[in-house]
Amino acid sequence: MTELFAVIGITLLAVISPGPDFAMVSRNSLLLSRRAGVLTALGIGCGCFIHIGYTILGIGLIIQQSLLLFNALKLIGAAYLLWLGWKMLRARPSALGAAAGIAPLSTWAALRTGFLTNALNPKTTVFIVSLFMQVVQPTTPLAVQLGYGLFIAAAHIGWFALVALFFSADRVQTRLLAMRHWIDRAFGAVLVGFGALLASSSLRS
Repeated sequence: MTELFAVIGITLLAVISPGPDFAMVSRNSLLLSRRAGVLTALGIGCGCFIHIGYTILGIGLIIQQSLLLFNALKLIGAAYLLWLGWKMLRARPSALGAAAGIAPLSTWAALRTGFLTNALNPKTTVFIVSLFMQVVQPTTPLAVQLGYGLFIAAAHIGWFALVALFFSADRVQTRLLAMRHWIDRAFGAVLVGFGALLASSSLRS
């Protein structure tokens, strides 16, 4: 029970802490649609399974022990965040509809955006690998470990779906969409900042 409560508590704290996932869901919900935000949240949850899978298979231990491999993963994640951020920084003002000037996302594109944002997020790598290496006991049955993984993914989906519902609310959109190009640029700056931090930390290591 102690292990279970530790997994639940640490997971909830990690999920609600700000990061690239939060920025992407907030942006897609506010500037595109509730559907785009919820699908992005679902993609984020699916991305968690990548980290959970290699951790349970034991590759997470290799990543934890190999500074070169971990830094390579951080550089890949940084490049993706910088690319996303640069696209958002190029947003232009428009007097047309709520999402004018912003290409709508298909179902697959929204899922893919969330999936890649999480799967390439070293913050999630550190969280899940550390959780399974430090909190989950080696004697914990595989079925229980898989249950923890499902909870982690579900917690990500649930939290970010709530974020999507909030930022896609009519009252929130009405107040903020007049400044949508500045909001897009702000989220772009956040992602560029995360990417630059990841890249610089990788190069210093």
